[in-house]
Amino acid sequence: MTDTPPAAPCILVDADACPVKDEVYRVALRHGLKTYVVANSFINVPREPLIARVLVPQGLDVADDWIAARAGPGIVVITADVPLAHRCVSAGAEAIAPDGKAFTTGSIGMALATRDLMTSLREAGAVTGGPRPFSPRDRSAFLQALDRAVMRLKRAGWVAPPPA
Repeated sequence: MTDTPPAAPCILVDADACPVKDEVYRVALRHGLKTYVVANSFINVPREPLIARVLVPQGLDVADDWIAARAGPGIVVITADVPLAHRCVSAGAEAIAPDGKAFTTGSIGMALATRDLMTSLREAGAVTGGPRPFSPRDRSAFLQALDRAVMRLKRAGWVAPPPA
């Protein structure tokens, strides 16, 4: 387990059920960004000095709490978890869903409201159909969104530290 707080810029991945980990690794290595892959169960990661596995204890929101505690300016968070994205965006981090949708201060309120509405409908017994299947188009949109986020950080003056 890595408890070292991340140095900006870096990428934090909410790794449980994340379908774009390989894409994150490619972008991170291309730009020289440290990447923390956070999960509460073992996940294979490339044997690269820039890729770190963070194994957190089992429990509700333990991985989310680890990520949110380290989110801030210069950090890109990859998550499909809307409440986690809200916490990260509120802390000044960039948050991107695996389908390429960027969570921003302008969009996170609507995303939370939609999530809460769908939860209420499911609890009331409504059949909501669930999310659509993950597609190659989603993967492409994600790659573009992550690359744009990294380029925004670089233009804003965030520079990845030189390799050790």
